[in-house]
Amino acid sequence: MRHHNQNRKFGRTRSQRTALLRGLALSLIEHGKIQTTEAKAKELRPYVEKLITKGKDDSVSSRRLVMSVLGEPHTDIVQKLFTDVAKRYTERNGGYTRIIKLGETRAGRREACIELV
Repeated sequence: MRHHNQNRKFGRTRSQRTALLRGLALSLIEHGKIQTTEAKAKELRPYVEKLITKGKDDSVSSRRLVMSVLGEPHTDIVQKLFTDVAKRYTERNGGYTRIIKLGETRAGRREACIELV
């Protein structure tokens, strides 16, 4: 039973969903702004905000936790998260991302742009 488990499935298995969110998070941290579907942007928001909150505490344990979430070979992006992105939000208590709805595509999907504030 799925009581209190209201995550979006996106028609994928668990490992595929994890890989999707990891890839979107890496792109958002690297570029600062990405365009995707509205559902994926809404699912990505808490995922990235928790990573940025961990990045504000620059310790070895928090770096290891972020590395385990984003994957080992992405050390340059983890370094950018801790040095550039998290330092911008030291005075801010959450709300690091913004979702801008862009409308529908020809295929009927609702597009959105998610960016770091």
